[in-house]
Amino acid sequence: MRILLIEDDTTLGAAVRDQIAADGQSVDWVTRLDAAGDALRGASYDLILLDLMLPDGRGIGFLKALRARGDVTPVIILTALDQVSDRIEGLNSGADDYLVKPFDLSELSARIGSVARRYSGNPNPIVTHGALAIDLAARSIHRDGKPVQLTAREWALFEAFLARPGQLLSKPQLEDKLYAFDTEVESNTIEVHVSRLRKKLGPAVIETERGMGYRLGKP
Repeated sequence: MRILLIEDDTTLGAAVRDQIAADGQSVDWVTRLDAAGDALRGASYDLILLDLMLPDGRGIGFLKALRARGDVTPVIILTALDQVSDRIEGLNSGADDYLVKPFDLSELSARIGSVARRYSGNPNPIVTHGALAIDLAARSIHRDGKPVQLTAREWALFEAFLARPGQLLSKPQLEDKLYAFDTEVESNTIEVHVSRLRKKLGPAVIETERGMGYRLGKP
């Protein structure tokens, strides 16, 4: 996934950014709402992590404006505001989840995964695909009953295919999901990751449409 993090606390922001990156996801981090607006105009995001108290305004207003213009990107609020009334306001304004600071980074990863699964149309974390048994919550895969170890990037790439079965994904689309704005990506990076996934999960797990992109292979 590609995630937009809107957080002005530099210590927390860096910790969240590093956690998301360690999970193999792409993250763009901004500290102001105006910068968040610029980011949304320049890229497509799978999820937004939103602080409520920012230097140039309140996150609630930003969220309401997002929903008012029909943007359905999942939003998880990250805030120190812990009153029940604050939670109700956040959820009623269009948030998909509400996490009070301080929080455990592993819990944040779990909530991101849960929201993403709901939006993909399958909240069940257990998925089967041919000889593969996949636990999205545990981030584990078994092939013919034997565990398969994937790197964080390999997992993120395979998860992108699982979320869009049958859909052709171009190389730029996949790079966009895996890497942030300021990351230099070598020209053959996606090809390398796809090759490694095929070696580990089976040669037919990802199909190539030459000159067009890749899609999840048939089970």
